[in-house]
Amino acid sequence: MRHPVGGIGYRYPVSSGSGYDAYEGASELLRALSAPIRLAIVSELAGGERCVHELVEQLGVAQPLVSQHLRVLRGAGVVRGSRRGREIAYTLVDEHVAHIVADAVSHAGEGS
Repeated sequence: MRHPVGGIGYRYPVSSGSGYDAYEGASELLRALSAPIRLAIVSELAGGERCVHELVEQLGVAQPLVSQHLRVLRGAGVVRGSRRGREIAYTLVDEHVAHIVADAVSHAGEGS
């Protein structure tokens, strides 16, 4: 079974079995990335491990806000944290996510 996805001329196979699960997983990932600050966090983490205070400093937003968004990203399996002394250092679970974000930001910039 084929359903149109993405507009005119775009058709991707969608099956009722496990193939559709991949679309659901992708949808969850995109939902987790749907806030501009989460995109910025992923972009920062693409450069390597960061602690919350480093993200706060780099992004210029309040610590509770960064922590809240990291919680969402962690829950979605986008980032993981590991203890570094009194702090938690965050890294991307999968570098593919950094590429998705970079491509989306680049694409959005093409229209400006």
